Amino acid sequence: MKALREALAEIEHDRWARWEKYRARALSLDNLQMWNRKAETPYAELGEAEKESDRKEADRTLEILRTHGIIK
Repeated sequence: MKALREALAEIEHDRWARWEKYRARALSLDNLQMWNRKAETPYAELGEAEKESDRKEADRTLEILRTHGIIK
């Protein structure tokens, strides 16, 4: 379980680091307003592009769970 926890923590750090690098390059008032709107929007109400982006992140987590034999 410790190895799984570490793998999940690593992927979360990677997500955060990618986001911070992107945010630093793309920081603008328009983007801040858009990100705030998206943050306040429930997943079910997001557009397909936003949902697909979240699904890709979920796929990364599922792969770790498969690697650790948690799911098939």
